[in-house]
Parts: sequence; structure tokens; C-alpha cells
Amino acid sequence: MSVRRGPRLPLEELQPYLLEAPPSPPEGPLVALDWSALFGNTNPVEIEVGFGKGLFLLNASAARPDVNFVGIEIVRKYQLFTATRLAKRARRNVRVACADARILLRDHAPSESVRAVHVYFPDPWWKKRHHKRRVFTDEFAVQCARVLAPGGHLHVATDVEDYAQMVREVVAAHASLRELPAPEEKGPENDLDYLTNFERKFRAQGKPIYRLLYERL
Repeated sequence: MSVRRGPRLPLEELQPYLLEAPPSPPEGPLVALDWSALFGNTNPVEIEVGFGKGLFLLNASAARPDVNFVGIEIVRKYQLFTATRLAKRARRNVRVACADARILLRDHAPSESVRAVHVYFPDPWWKKRHHKRRVFTDEFAVQCARVLAPGGHLHVATDVEDYAQMVREVVAAHASLRELPAPEEKGPENDLDYLTNFERKFRAQGKPIYRLLYERL
């Protein structure tokens, strides 16, 4: 996937948008992130896991300026690409981290501290020997339930029916997460009116999108 779309800004201009994840043991002690210190306010926090080119973060941060968004992406070039898009629009209610979301949530996200977790079009890792690389595992579901405040929501979207069924089976094992009716699919009003670039591509191809919504009890 190419990310060539305009020049990247100097790193010093991107710094306010970059979240450096604390080291995890054995490299260092466990350090919990302080959302209010990170953003300078006490607004609610939502996390996106695997933000790619950052379309959801761009749209959501503009639509809800009273919410703080944290994006976690394991690929460094996407972190810098998205930070550039955010900096050009001065979206100061977003921070983006280059990290393994499973580790960042487990080791650094405080319990019951976020209002929503968004997981959109995760890599299905088709081959059985690669399933261990999938972001959505039983442990990941445990951490989502832990970091969500009561009444918070877990949002999932995928174009892979088997992956959606796997998520259902994994989450069903956790009594603290209750499945809600999936949100209705709406027609886009413009070319950027999608959750992610993947959704735009898949819907243009006529592929079905499987959407899941859970509430933290």
C-alpha cells in the first residue's frame, strides 16, 4: 500500500501528534499512560487499533473535537503519514503511536479509562500458521474489556465473514462484553465519508462489510 501523498512535514512539527509508548518489561518498569496529562484535558478517550492511513482519525477528530483519540499502528511509516495529515489540519485531539496494540493496551492503558475501542479491517492473516499474529485474540478481548469504562463500546468492522465469526466466538467468552445490534451501513456523502480507506475500496468492489458492536457492562 503506497503512502505517497504530499511531502511529510519535519519531525519536529509532527512531534506534538506522536505518542511514544513506554517500554514494557524487561526493558523497563510498567508505566500507565495518563490521558489527561497527554492531552491537557479530561475529555473522554477513544482508541483505534491499526489506523493505517488515518481516515477514521481524521474524520472522527473533526466531527468530535471534544473527544481525544489515540491511534495505534505497528507500521512506522503509517504513523508518520497520519501524523502529517493531522498536523496539516491542526487536529490536536489526536495522538498516534507506533506500537503493538496488544502490548500497549496490556501494559500501559489504565483500566476503565477509555470510552471506545475501534478495530477496523484488521489483517486476517489467512494462513493457519500465521493466526497467532492476528490482533483479535482472547487476550486482546480481555484487554479491551479491561480498558473500557462501563457503558463503553468496542467497534469492529471487517470484510472477512470468517473473521467476524471468530470475533463473535472470542468475545462471547467474556461476560463483561455484550453484543449490540450492528450499526446500519450508511451511504457515503463524499469520497472521504468512510470509516477507513479499506472500507472505501471494499464497498467500491461491492464486497459485504461485517460490523460488530459490543458494550462494556
